[in-house]
Amino acid sequence: MAGRDEELVRGVLAELSAAMKAGDAAAVVALYTADAVRFTLAPPLGSVGVAVGEFAAWLATFDGPVDYEIRDLAVVVGGELALCHSVNRLSATPLGMSEGFDLWFRSTVGLRLVDGSWRIAHEHTSTPFYMDGSFRAAVDLKP
Repeated sequence: MAGRDEELVRGVLAELSAAMKAGDAAAVVALYTADAVRFTLAPPLGSVGVAVGEFAAWLATFDGPVDYEIRDLAVVVGGELALCHSVNRLSATPLGMSEGFDLWFRSTVGLRLVDGSWRIAHEHTSTPFYMDGSFRAAVDLKP
């Protein structure tokens, strides 16, 4: 059963990547529990839940599609909980900008089995920063 659950969890994250690329806010949000705890790259320091309108507004800050890649995904499943970690890439062109960006970041995701479906219940994304006193985000790193 654990092998099947791991496959299902990987499927949820593949759906997340596909929905991001499609710009489908409703499909992204449907992958989360209503009370998902999120520590994402953007402020605030943390939030609970994710609304379709909020996510759609964020997607609307880009000119054209967002590219999203999940690499080196590791999944551990135990009972009704799953824990994943990966390095992810977000690539897009912000509105009004002539050039896009390509950002690699770290991701840890916890999923919970809810009514027979795996849903994201916890998300933590981060970029490392330089420990040289500048505290600059290390957005130039690539795997």
